[in-house]
Amino acid sequence: MLLWGCLFIMLDVLLQPEFRAASLPLHMDSVIQILAQIEQEAPILHPTVPGLLLMSGSPIDFFQHQLLSGVPSPAELQLDLLGPELRALAISLIQHRVGSGQEHGVVLAPDGSTVAVEPLLAGLQVGLHGRRAMAIPLEFRSSPSEVRDAHKEKGLTLAPQVSTTLQDVGDISLDPTILPDVHANSPTSVDNLLAVTLARALGIAFLPGPGTHTPKGLGPDGCWDEISAPKTFSLLSSESPSALTVAFLNGALDGALLGDYLSRGPKPHSPLSHILTQYYGAGVGGDPQFRSNFRRDNGAKLTSQEALAQQVWGSLLLIQELEPSHPHLVNLSQAQLAEVATQAAKEFTEAFLECPAILPRCRWEAAPYRGSPRMLNLPLGFLYVHHTYEPHKPCTSFSQCAADMRSMQRFHQDTRGWDDIGYRWGSRGNLPLYDIQKQSFVVGTDGYVYEGRGWHWVGAHTRGHNFLGFGVSIIGNYTATLPAAHSLKTVRDTLPRCALRAGHLRPDYTVQGHRQLVHTDCPGDALYRHISTWPRFGFV
Repeated sequence: MLLWGCLFIMLDVLLQPEFRAASLPLHMDSVIQILAQIEQEAPILHPTVPGLLLMSGSPIDFFQHQLLSGVPSPAELQLDLLGPELRALAISLIQHRVGSGQEHGVVLAPDGSTVAVEPLLAGLQVGLHGRRAMAIPLEFRSSPSEVRDAHKEKGLTLAPQVSTTLQDVGDISLDPTILPDVHANSPTSVDNLLAVTLARALGIAFLPGPGTHTPKGLGPDGCWDEISAPKTFSLLSSESPSALTVAFLNGALDGALLGDYLSRGPKPHSPLSHILTQYYGAGVGGDPQFRSNFRRDNGAKLTSQEALAQQVWGSLLLIQELEPSHPHLVNLSQAQLAEVATQAAKEFTEAFLECPAILPRCRWEAAPYRGSPRMLNLPLGFLYVHHTYEPHKPCTSFSQCAADMRSMQRFHQDTRGWDDIGYRWGSRGNLPLYDIQKQSFVVGTDGYVYEGRGWHWVGAHTRGHNFLGFGVSIIGNYTATLPAAHSLKTVRDTLPRCALRAGHLRPDYTVQGHRQLVHTDCPGDALYRHISTWPRFGFV
């Protein structure tokens, strides 16, 4: 009751028209502050599902109305517990949208990621009310349109069926080449948690637009105007108007993971402000792996590509029936919807869920490049492994890793006179070597990859070989000890896999340690011995 009430009051806040602009920073801590104040001011409220929060200020969303039952009417919302600043902040965050090169309804999380609030709240809403498999009426899946129209005139009812794992909900392969009878393979239900957080948004983003065969697909990441007090979030690419941005997917994954946790956990739950503080901090319930830094790894455990495709397909079927005039869904057949769902799940799984989260230069507040960077001629054939040596210790949080990145960049640019951040320095015997400069990427122990020169620009990480491969450095000194398992997996598996998929690395690429090509101890004895056991490792 307490948790429902907290979001219920937030809805009341959002429906106040007199507040237009937020003065508080767009930070997850500010969202948690709203919840904490509500929990303090109104610990006991009439139990209700806060689904209308997700529809305030816009026409009724029939899809969410069906999957988020028990929505209160606006007349019931008379609570007034927050001051003008918190009210304005809530209003600015409730509806996710993309336009004019900017993204709205997002906040900067303590882990350095940007999170869309709307899908996060949708997941919390479902988790509080109960995760369910909602049956899709047979008429929606196989009957002619006139029969379905007659069914709708009688009123739509989706029958709930309790489900605790996504794999229990229509786990059927959707490969278009093995669909002789599409109706026989169509989904019979949708998982309300996955539908309202991720599946519907995925389906819409991969539908061909009116008059075109090019779907919007996945959208870009972005940059904040400042990190300490973020107010404006600008997208890194204005080419794709897709609302399925990195920030939206972060919020959708967080909503799905926390919704699943709330639906399975014992009741009563801890206050939402406490759960979010843990999730965007050290980990829920003291589990360091159940936190936002590892949302992609945890998301991969929550669903499979095939099961997600079934959820996207089922969501598109419901939208087609609930919103018959939807411009992207008019006249699309079941086979076409199945193909869209298959492609959406595949792209999301392979290009996002199974890739490492790379924080752009603006996120760690990098200084501008010095000099004139040159473009790489992709794909490249090598991945060169380094360690930073200094900082000596691994970084385990975004604030620490970002500070390490800035410190290294200042040292390299201001003290050494280099163009940009590089591998700090190594030594062989008593001879210091300062020829190791700009890295392509730097890996922290916080679960993130930090962009250096990136995929497209020539670095100066491995003298004489900078045009031939990418330089990847792990923060810390690995002369005697190994990096964390997650960091090793990132360098060995996830980063190269995504580079292969994007065409940045050749299929026959080779992994080499820095010492194989330059007179240095890098990447440290322990790390070098370890990478020499990797399947892709190669000698000069």
